[in-house]
Amino acid sequence: MRAEDTLNELGWPRILEALAGRCRLPAGRRQAAALPFLPDAPAVREALARVGEARALSEAGTSLPLGGVADVEPHLDRAAKGGVLEPLALRECAGLARAAARTRSTLEPRAAEVPRLWALAEALSPSAAVADRIERAIEPDGSISDRASPALAAARERSRGLHRALKAQVEALLDDGDMQRHLRDRYFTIRNDRYVLPVLASARGQVPGIVHNASQSGQTLFVEPDSMVELGNELSIANAMAAEEEQRILRELSQALTAGAGALARDLQLLARLDLLEAEARLASDLDAHAPEVGPEPAGFELLSLRHPLLVLQAKKVVASHVRLSPPQRALIVSGPNGGGKTVAITAVGLSALMLRAGLPVAAAEGSRLPFYLEVKAAVDERGDLTKDLSTFTAHLTAVKDMLAGAVPGSLILVDEIAADTDPREGAALAAAILEALVERGATVLVTTHLDELKALALTDARYGNARVGFDAERLVPTYQVHLGAPGSSSAIEVAARVGLPPAVVERARAARHGQGGALGEALRALDEERGRLAAERRGAEEARAAARAAEQRARAAEEAARRAERDAGARMGAALAEEIEAARAEVADLMAELQAQPSVKKAAESKARLDAWHATVSQAAEATRARAEAGPEALPGGELKPGARVRILSLGQEGEVVEVDGKDALVRAGPLKIRRPVKDLLALAGKARDAGLARTRGEKLAAASAARPDAPVSAERRLDARGLRVEELLREVDRFLDRMYSDGEAECVVLHGHGTGALKQALRDHLAASPYVGAFRAGDRHEGGDAVTVIGLRR
Repeated sequence: MRAEDTLNELGWPRILEALAGRCRLPAGRRQAAALPFLPDAPAVREALARVGEARALSEAGTSLPLGGVADVEPHLDRAAKGGVLEPLALRECAGLARAAARTRSTLEPRAAEVPRLWALAEALSPSAAVADRIERAIEPDGSISDRASPALAAARERSRGLHRALKAQVEALLDDGDMQRHLRDRYFTIRNDRYVLPVLASARGQVPGIVHNASQSGQTLFVEPDSMVELGNELSIANAMAAEEEQRILRELSQALTAGAGALARDLQLLARLDLLEAEARLASDLDAHAPEVGPEPAGFELLSLRHPLLVLQAKKVVASHVRLSPPQRALIVSGPNGGGKTVAITAVGLSALMLRAGLPVAAAEGSRLPFYLEVKAAVDERGDLTKDLSTFTAHLTAVKDMLAGAVPGSLILVDEIAADTDPREGAALAAAILEALVERGATVLVTTHLDELKALALTDARYGNARVGFDAERLVPTYQVHLGAPGSSSAIEVAARVGLPPAVVERARAARHGQGGALGEALRALDEERGRLAAERRGAEEARAAARAAEQRARAAEEAARRAERDAGARMGAALAEEIEAARAEVADLMAELQAQPSVKKAAESKARLDAWHATVSQAAEATRARAEAGPEALPGGELKPGARVRILSLGQEGEVVEVDGKDALVRAGPLKIRRPVKDLLALAGKARDAGLARTRGEKLAAASAARPDAPVSAERRLDARGLRVEELLREVDRFLDRMYSDGEAECVVLHGHGTGALKQALRDHLAASPYVGAFRAGDRHEGGDAVTVIGLRR
């Protein structure tokens, strides 16, 4: 099997055509058409890095200034041999030098961003002096300018003067009445650079002069009158001098170019290389291709969201597939119905391997992994050849024979419909033997098949893996989706039924299939159906997990929003606290005035009670500020503001109970005080009132139970010391502790949290009120530690 056969069968020439079509320079297109395969993995990684830089440059909006560069390679060859170039060829060579200079200037400021591209541009050595001389001497249309030399300018000026004199003289002859009788018509023309008149042949003797030409009929002679011959001679001399000067200028410019022809030729190849890199970047963008990790060959491959590049280039809707071969697997057996995309799948892998060997990104998602294969061989489209007396099967085996002969570690071998077109039983045996031989030689193999015996290999040998392609039997269209880990059914009879074969024929086929030892195929079909059912269940579970994760994220977002709200309230709390302190001071002043005006024991007692109330209010606000800094927020927004609801006053950091709600304001009882605050300053504590009541009820039950039995000391195993923990840490430890106590069959346990700010105690008791482990809880008795501990009764 020739290497060209594999390249043609996989469509490699079409990839090169697509690449060449994205080049701007003829030299770049030639390089694209001859794109070589690289020798090893390091060279591939370097090439991919260069394409990545070109792609980044393009995505940043920078394009290399390569426009207008002509195909000057033949001109440079001629100049290198000492030939004289035509004016337009010289001008095109100057354009190459200008493009090289512009490209160097474009990339130099970006050298740090695209170091590999800059390394190519830095090697450019455009000769500005030669370009200047050429552009001064030759106009863009290829004509030689009068500025080329003083001698040329003088000769051309002399020629123009003679033209004016000759024209004036010939027009005077045309105005002569005697002359007009001998002319075919009243006009003059130029023949052989000579001004001539159209003289009637019959009047030849009447107009003395030199005949330079005649009409086809011979009736008209073009005569240069004797009076104009001398000026005509002078014009010929002036023209000859100008032409000679032009040739001298072209020789001089060509010689100047000859000295730098080698450098210009190198610049042309460097610009072509940069042009090719831009084309590779454009192709990668059009394919949405990415550079895979170039891994070691024994590690297998993994191509994520793989698409066949030729189908993408045809602007067809392409279904992406995840194709993987993981050690110890060495062969992937792809099965499924005809038209389901088996050949597309394996050729997409083969074409990706070729693109990687050429240093091109592959049409797969980021994170893909593909080894550098030493060679890629494919037997995809063998047909019989009557001229060589080869049947299709024989042609197929001939290709496989060549593969077996050349298979080595690092080979990637693709075989479409292996050992088909013969007796299925013998074909299956032959296919299994071929696969075994290829795998033993260390090759990586991808095959397509309809043979059940081949699909079953993966069930008993870890070196083989199964994959199937999808086919929508309802609509009779391929899905091109590859599913790993399970074989696929050919579904030939089902498709036959759908296309309308007579039912009797279909049923006869089904009966024949069962009667022909189709148990393995039926088992594989059942396995495929079960796999589909499990996949659907797995998708449902994944969707449920995704929904749960989304709900959890929403809850966390709400919690974070509450924390932000409480943090934002900190500034307001300081101002509110200052107001409370100022009010307390004013109250103290009023009380002092009253005592001075009406001194009595009763009045003093009343004043002390009022002072104590204000002290408690201010202390609570200060304590809440400190507790907030230590423990963070304790509740989430929730609940409904109505009388009896528990709330937190954000500006004061206090908890209270709603007495009444009046539009945008609410009256809240906080300790001995009733405070009217805006509703937006209140944070409803969801479930607080209910939980508090439940806690009291459970506490009463536990207290009654404790009173009914003698006091017993709590062992260390039934006590959790939570002092020093943050709220989040406390709740995690309490859940573990309760789970252990419940599993150990304990009826009662104790959590020691200390007095502190009360934040830990409150968080713990809120948590216990909703815990499924807890039957009741209460504050500890004095001998148990008082309110610094919480005694918990477990459910039974």
